[in-house]
Amino acid sequence: MLVALIAKDKPGALQIRKDTREEHLAYIKATGVVSQAGPLLDDAGEMAGSLVILDVADMDAAQGWAENDPYAKAGLFESVELAAWKKVV
Repeated sequence: MLVALIAKDKPGALQIRKDTREEHLAYIKATGVVSQAGPLLDDAGEMAGSLVILDVADMDAAQGWAENDPYAKAGLFESVELAAWKKVV
C-alpha cells in the first residue's frame, strides 16, 4: 500500500531540521519503505516540511514509520497527515 506522509514544520524550526537531517536520511535508508521523498519549501526556498511516499503493508505500518522518524522524535513537525495514495504517473 502506498501512503503519502505530508508534514509541515513548526515555525522557526529550520535548525532542528538541519541538525536531524542525517539521522532522518539514515532512517529512510535503513527502513527500506520509502518510495519517494523530499522537502516541502517555503516562499524563500527554505525547507519547511516533508513529502514522503511510503510503500508499506497497511496504515498502521505507515503510522509507526512516521512516529519513529527522527524528525518527528525531534519535535520538528507542526502537523503530519497520512493518506492512502495511488500512483498514476
